[in-house]
Amino acid sequence: MRDRVEAVLDRIRPAIQADGGNVELVGISPDNVVTVKLTGACVGCPMSQLTLKAGIERILKQEIPEVVSVESAN
Repeated sequence: MRDRVEAVLDRIRPAIQADGGNVELVGISPDNVVTVKLTGACVGCPMSQLTLKAGIERILKQEIPEVVSVESAN
């Protein structure tokens, strides 16, 4: 599961990096909740929660149906 999540994040990452940010996988709970850390320009950005839920979570759940949700470690 971790490899699949990393692969999806690798496809998402360039778009986030284009805005000066990044996303790191922190962990995956036994109940398939993915925890990520937004870094760089994402820290303190008012749009970071939207990026997390409408972007990262939506894409991860679409690509990996087992993912229940995505939470921020920040």
